[in-house]
Amino acid sequence: MSGRHHHLFFFFLSNAVVSDIRRIITGDTRVMALKPLAPYIPTPLVPSLHASYQNPKPKQAERERMESLDETEATLRGQEHIWKLIHAYADSMALKCAVELRLPDIIHSYGGGPVTLAQIASRIPSPSPGTAYLARIMRLLVRKNIFCANRCQADGGHEGTEILYSLTPSSRWLLQGPGSELSLTPLVLMATHPWMMSPWHCLGDCVRTGDVAFEMAHGHKIWDFASENPEFNRLFNDGMACLSGILVRGIVEVYKDGFKSIGSLVDVGGGVGRTLVEIIKSFPHIQGINFDLPHVIAIAPNHDGVSHVGGDMFETIPQADAIFMKAIMHDWGDEDCIKILKNCRKAIPEKNGKVIIADMVLKPEGNGMFDETGLVLDLVMLVHCSGGKERDELEWKKILEEGGFPRYNIIKTLSLLSIIEAYPM
Repeated sequence: MSGRHHHLFFFFLSNAVVSDIRRIITGDTRVMALKPLAPYIPTPLVPSLHASYQNPKPKQAERERMESLDETEATLRGQEHIWKLIHAYADSMALKCAVELRLPDIIHSYGGGPVTLAQIASRIPSPSPGTAYLARIMRLLVRKNIFCANRCQADGGHEGTEILYSLTPSSRWLLQGPGSELSLTPLVLMATHPWMMSPWHCLGDCVRTGDVAFEMAHGHKIWDFASENPEFNRLFNDGMACLSGILVRGIVEVYKDGFKSIGSLVDVGGGVGRTLVEIIKSFPHIQGINFDLPHVIAIAPNHDGVSHVGGDMFETIPQADAIFMKAIMHDWGDEDCIKILKNCRKAIPEKNGKVIIADMVLKPEGNGMFDETGLVLDLVMLVHCSGGKERDELEWKKILEEGGFPRYNIIKTLSLLSIIEAYPM
């Protein structure tokens, strides 16, 4: 057996060998049955095999043998876990490929499925799409529950079966056609773009130097890079706008009473105004002020009930009954957040003014739906923003008090964000 085939055999044997050995050593077959496999059995398994047949009768030996097998299985599962982490980028790239080829929309055009691979390939705008490649990409995306697949008898009198694909709740979030205002597609394209991916290669240098990965990779802070690069600015704003459309609906749903008493509302860092538009749809009595950097406001479309104001939140913030900030504070370190909060306090009435912060509240030990996502986003902030981070409740309490907001209330929404309602007194 050649060296290459030896390694391939060993790799596949490792994944199945524990269950096979359990069956062999708990039945009547003796260890001699394993002799032909001896050159290919991983070294960690050898002691457990010997232990199984040295003295099989005493309970102590049986217990030790089972413990050894459990340890071996744990070792193999540890190896499997590392393999998954090493190649986790393949999941993101396959997802990006699906979005770029508009695979969810193609399946949706057939009523959401079921649809054959040939039918999908026929809608890809290419004279000769690589159907074999597409099949392999779809196989992984099915495994990741982006699509679902079922086998059925092939049509047209052909022998064998063929796979039929359908949309899942996950892939419906990737639709781009009419009626898909809540699509996550712009966020997928933003997050997987080389501009956003290349800083991750500097993560180790962040630890060694204390510098920001995005600045190492591109030579500019992310906000300066956006102001000087119109294409990146568009990509980033599209990603943030799609996120706003999704998150704000959950915010509006749980914070109805909070918005009813507000006459004017400033959205600090509001991008192109998508968030305010959604809020004012539900609460048309609110006078909305969309506040962001001048280069962002320059491309913001006009909306009824929303006025756009360019400026710098570190200098001054327009006055209103309340301030709204969605996914803004996590971009900045504590000192910067305290400056922003102090400017917010100056902009609202002392007695009945408030700041409405929609952001992550980390639960590092939590097992809720978005708790692990929060830890991932914390690293996204570390890589892309100077001082940016997600915060747990104690960290929020600290910056709120130092920023002039001693009283606060946390309200969970139907999304990965919570509402932090903060009052100056």
